[in-house]
Amino acid sequence: MHPLEPDEPTAIGPYRLLGRLGSGGMGRVYLGRSAGGRTVAVKVVHPHFAQDQEFRARFRREVEAARRVGGAWTAPVLDADPQAPVPWVATGYAAGPSLTDAVREGGPLPEHSARVLVAGLAEALTHMHGLGLVHRDVKPSNVLLTLDGPCLIDFGIARATDGTATLTALTSTGVSLGSPGYMPPEQILGKGVDGAADVFSLGAVLVFAATGRAPFPGDSTAALLYKVVHEQPDLGDLSGDLRDLATACLHKDPAARPAPADLSRRLAPAGAAALVTAGWLPGPLVERVSRSAVRLLNLDAGAGGAAAGPPPDPVPASGPVPFTGPAAGVFGPPDASYGETSAPSHGAADSPRPGKLSLSVAAAATPARPDGRGRKMSCTVVLAVAGALAAVTVGSVFVFGVLPKDGDDNKDAAGQKPSATGDAQTPADGAVPVRYLGTWRGKASAQQGLVPLGTFDVTVKQAAGPGRRIGTVTQTDLIGNKCVDILTLKSASAKELVATGVGAESNEKQCSQASHTVRLRPVGAELQYTSVDPGAGDPEARLKKVD
Repeated sequence: MHPLEPDEPTAIGPYRLLGRLGSGGMGRVYLGRSAGGRTVAVKVVHPHFAQDQEFRARFRREVEAARRVGGAWTAPVLDADPQAPVPWVATGYAAGPSLTDAVREGGPLPEHSARVLVAGLAEALTHMHGLGLVHRDVKPSNVLLTLDGPCLIDFGIARATDGTATLTALTSTGVSLGSPGYMPPEQILGKGVDGAADVFSLGAVLVFAATGRAPFPGDSTAALLYKVVHEQPDLGDLSGDLRDLATACLHKDPAARPAPADLSRRLAPAGAAALVTAGWLPGPLVERVSRSAVRLLNLDAGAGGAAAGPPPDPVPASGPVPFTGPAAGVFGPPDASYGETSAPSHGAADSPRPGKLSLSVAAAATPARPDGRGRKMSCTVVLAVAGALAAVTVGSVFVFGVLPKDGDDNKDAAGQKPSATGDAQTPADGAVPVRYLGTWRGKASAQQGLVPLGTFDVTVKQAAGPGRRIGTVTQTDLIGNKCVDILTLKSASAKELVATGVGAESNEKQCSQASHTVRLRPVGAELQYTSVDPGAGDPEARLKKVD
C-alpha cells in the first residue's frame, strides 16, 4: 500500500482513506475505513472517464449488475455513487494476494490448491450465470487468494447476457473488454458471448495457477489474440484430470466446453467449502496473508491510520449515495493486480464456514442458512484471519515460560523458598531458577488476544549463565504447521526469565528466522509469556507445565 499523495483526497463519501492500493485502466483503488470501523476498498474512476457519458452509462450498468451477485467466492458492493462528478464504488476488503502475484513470487500452486481454486471459482460462475450475468474478465489478477478460499473480483465489465449494448459501444471509451490471452475466441472475434466465455477464461486461469505460465504465451497483444483464435494451448507439465479439464475448458467451440457446475462437482463433489476448511493454501502463502492482516490491524496506530471518529468532509467529487436494499454484489479493485492489499471480501455480517475462525473489524448479525451451517463465505469480510492466522508468527516461535508446581507461590518447583532479597535459590551450577525448568504448553494469541496463534510447547533447561542456550519453543499453528525457535538466556530471577528467540536452521521456508525478546513471568502455577515483537503482533500466552 502506498501513502496518500498531497493532491489525493483523504475521504471518499463516508470513508476515511488510509492509503492507495494501486491504479488500473479504470481508476484508482484506496484502502478506506468507515466511522464504524469497517475496512473497505474504494475504487474511484479516472476523471477523464467521468466526462464520457457512454462510460457513465456503462458504469451504472456495471454497478447494477454487481449488486445482483451475492453467491460464494465473490464479494459484495457496500456503497457507491455512480452520479458523483467522479464516480466511485466501495467493496469489502480482505488481506490476500492476487493469483498473479502469488505465482510470480512463489511459483505454481500445489495441485490441491489449484483444485480448490478452480472448484471455488466454478461455483462463483455457476451463481453468476444463473442470474444471467457473464463476468467477461476472469484472469489471474482478478482472483484473490484468501484464507477463506479464492475470491473472484472486479465485475467491472460484467453485463446482463440479454443486454442491448453492443461491443463497439462498450469499447468506445477505450476500456478493453477482457484481457488478451484469457479472452475466448468468440469474444476476440466480436461474436456473441455467454457463460461459456467465462469457462474458457477459467481454463486459462487453471493452467496459469498449476504451471506458472499462461496457456497462450506471447510478447504482444496481436500475437496473443492470434494464438487464442488459431492455435492450441500450451498446457506445459499439467497432467491427469486437471489437464483433461483444462483442455475441455479451452475448446475453441463454446458449445463443447463444460458448464461451471460440472467443473465444481468433478473437482469438489462435497463443495469447495469443505476443501477450504481442511486447509487449501501452502504455508508460505498462509504466512503472507496472515502478516498482511496483522499490518492492517496496526494501521490505526500509524500516522495516516486514524479511523476513529467521523471522517472529514469528503472531496466534492465523491459525495455518498449509498445503495438501498440488500447489497449483494461485487465490483472490486481495478483490473491491475494489487497484491496482498487489494482483496475485497464479504461483509462483516457473514458467518465463517464450519471449522474456520474469522476476525472482523466490524461485526453484525446475519441470518443462518437453511441447512443450519450459517452463510457460506466467499472472501471474508474485513480480515479473513481464519485458522491460519497462527502463521502470522509461524516460526518466530516465542519463548514461553515455565511455571511453579502445586500452586505454591512461596516455593519454586523444587520446593525451595525464595531468599530474603526475593530471588529464587539457584543451583550452584546454573543460572535458571528451578521453577522454570521443564516443558510447558499453552494457547497463544497476538494483538491483545484478537488473533489466535495456535499452541506453544516450550522446553527450558539449565544453563551456566547468560548467552547460553536454555531450550526451544515449538509453535504449532491452527492448520498443523510447525516452527521451532532456539532460546538463549539473557537473564533470570524468581520474578522473570528473559531470553532471545531465533528460528532454528531446520525450519521450513514459511518460518520466520527473526530474533525477538521473550519474557516469562510466574503467575501462580502457570507462566505468563510475552514477546516484544510488533511485527508478530506482540504474542502472549498462559502456559501450564506438562513435564
